[in-house]
Amino acid sequence: MQYLLLVYIDAELMAGLPEAEFACEMRDCLRHSDAQMAAGKLLGFQQLQPAATARTVRTRNGRTAVLDGPFAETKEMLAGFNLVEAASMEDAVRMAHELPWIKHGSVEVRPVGDIAAMRARVGA
Repeated sequence: MQYLLLVYIDAELMAGLPEAEFACEMRDCLRHSDAQMAAGKLLGFQQLQPAATARTVRTRNGRTAVLDGPFAETKEMLAGFNLVEAASMEDAVRMAHELPWIKHGSVEVRPVGDIAAMRARVGA
């Protein structure tokens, strides 16, 4: 089954991280990601630009609004994601625990839905 590991960071904690420590953690993370990709467990991953560069688009009562930044007001901001193949939720949680960013924020582990089943359900 596929799981999405949503990586959230606390910008204040990251700002206080010395550059050398950040670089070391990032190198280790990238090496670990390369090994997981080679093993077929990591299907894709990407870092996101800072939340301040985001736009939120929503329509309510027939009116569309585009807002600067993320809509949710929260201390932790979405910073990236990993799409993984795992045998179970517990296995996916273990994979999230291996990411260094849990020290600077959190990682939400969410099962990926079956879009083929949804297509069949709605006749698309």
